[in-house]
Amino acid sequence: MNRHRGMSGFSMIEVLVTLIIVTTGVLGMVAMQGRSIQFTQDSAQRGTAGNMANELLELMRANPEAFLDSRERYKETSDFYKAKGSDFPPCPTPALTAKDQLGCWAQRAGENLPGGSELLNSHFKICRSPSPGVCNAAAGSAIEISMAWRVKSGTCIDANDQTADKSICTFNLRAQL
Repeated sequence: MNRHRGMSGFSMIEVLVTLIIVTTGVLGMVAMQGRSIQFTQDSAQRGTAGNMANELLELMRANPEAFLDSRERYKETSDFYKAKGSDFPPCPTPALTAKDQLGCWAQRAGENLPGGSELLNSHFKICRSPSPGVCNAAAGSAIEISMAWRVKSGTCIDANDQTADKSICTFNLRAQL
């Protein structure tokens, strides 16, 4: 009978070890679910930015006289170009000119991206570009579109994002028209 008494605590240790393993697994699943939600939100916002940038490129393609000269080279100035820090034009109804279309596009971008309307002037740019991240009105065979939106600080997933403010994510698109 003494042998049986000595082994009675063994099953309690097994239960405690099992409880620790299960708890660790559940906590890991909760952490993975949290990251999954963050990735889903980032993906949705990047998808929206990509769609908005593509929409602007299509507006430009539909209105080539606004940015191409008579020899079909990019003009140095265009109603579609916008420097960081400058204002977008207003959005009249109907939007008939390139400038009007750009203003209406900016209004939609501000509405569709979180915090986008407050970043329109400071972080959005549309320019002629010779290389990624460089605007040069006199050179370049591509159009670069940069957009931005607000996120919770430190949650922007893009490792290449060099924005000093960690609560702002950016999306850059370069294309030749």
